[in-house]
Amino acid sequence: MIQESTREAANATQQYTIGSGDYFIHRIAAGATFRFVDSQGNQAADTLFYNAQNPAERYSATDTMREQGNIYLTAGSVLRSNLNNPMLEIVADTCGRHDTLGGACASESNTVRYDLEKRCMHACRDSWMLAIAEHPEYGLHKRDIAHNVNFFMNVPVTDAGGLTFEDGISAPGKYVEMRAAMDLIVLISNCPQLNNPCNGYNPTPVDVLVWDA
Repeated sequence: MIQESTREAANATQQYTIGSGDYFIHRIAAGATFRFVDSQGNQAADTLFYNAQNPAERYSATDTMREQGNIYLTAGSVLRSNLNNPMLEIVADTCGRHDTLGGACASESNTVRYDLEKRCMHACRDSWMLAIAEHPEYGLHKRDIAHNVNFFMNVPVTDAGGLTFEDGISAPGKYVEMRAAMDLIVLISNCPQLNNPCNGYNPTPVDVLVWDA
């Protein structure tokens, strides 16, 4: 569902740019609103959410899909944790829908999907592992890498129940905006994938804006 935001970017209290293939890890306080901007279009932002007070509580695709009765995320979607608690709500969305089924690229999946020679290409799981290694203050470990959301990514479900990676439905300047329902750790891999259309075969930056509660 397309829904514009009333917030002005100039009034954001924090602004960040995630370079192509880079990561972002940050705490977002309960009640704060934050926006991801697909600055140049057709870029995937693979994102994990954790309860900042207890990182063992984290985003759950299964709980979220069950409670909302929809496999896609958009304005009005409430993202829920593995304890079935609301973590955040999408309050504005100019893209239209976001994937929560396709998972994240990894060296293993690159090998299986594409070719053995793709195994050593940079992948989202590499970015997440680097983030938690370089920022031990967040208390995250390899075991905490679980379900993720692929913001701006187009992963249709086929009639046979399979998944396909298709050209993005986003465009330059499209955004998704969320309000935190609890203190969050937000971990993003700005996807470096070059082998399917999720990034238009050309990874580009994503902007993050935060408005304090």
